[in-house]
Amino acid sequence: MAARDIAAALHRVESVFQRRPETGLHEDPPGIVRWEGGLRAVATHANGKQVHTDMPEELGGTGDQVSPGWLVRAGVASCAATCIAMTAAREGITLASLEVKACSRSDARGMLGVPDANGEAVYGGPQGMDIQVRISAPGVSPERLRALVERGQANAPMSAALRTAVPMTLHVEITGA
Repeated sequence: MAARDIAAALHRVESVFQRRPETGLHEDPPGIVRWEGGLRAVATHANGKQVHTDMPEELGGTGDQVSPGWLVRAGVASCAATCIAMTAAREGITLASLEVKACSRSDARGMLGVPDANGEAVYGGPQGMDIQVRISAPGVSPERLRALVERGQANAPMSAALRTAVPMTLHVEITGA
């Protein structure tokens, strides 16, 4: 879709949100995953698309699929790229290229419940995330592109969820075997 078409669509939605702010709040489609055996799982979207996951061989998987942690990083990068592209379209900037890389560092001991040398629990999640953006747009100054990236990234929902540690609840249903 061309930048002007994206901008027009965003303008229509923004116009609706300004008139009826309550329409902006909605339930997100759930992520539904089914275990396939071993450490393999498959996530299925409502439209039928599937993403398979597995763990690396050193953690007991086959290593032939992406890991759940990679999906988080890819989701953060994809969300940031999308929001940056949306911001560019809204501002009438035609991008020549855009690449977003999300990197993190984790301690696998936390995932396995292995304590540190002092017997303390090790955090299993990423210890931080580094987002790297490469962007180009003919005739647009580096300062304007940097500001565009910062605005787009500031609005990226997945980055926001990680920055603010969204509250999470757990519900368990035990079914008959």
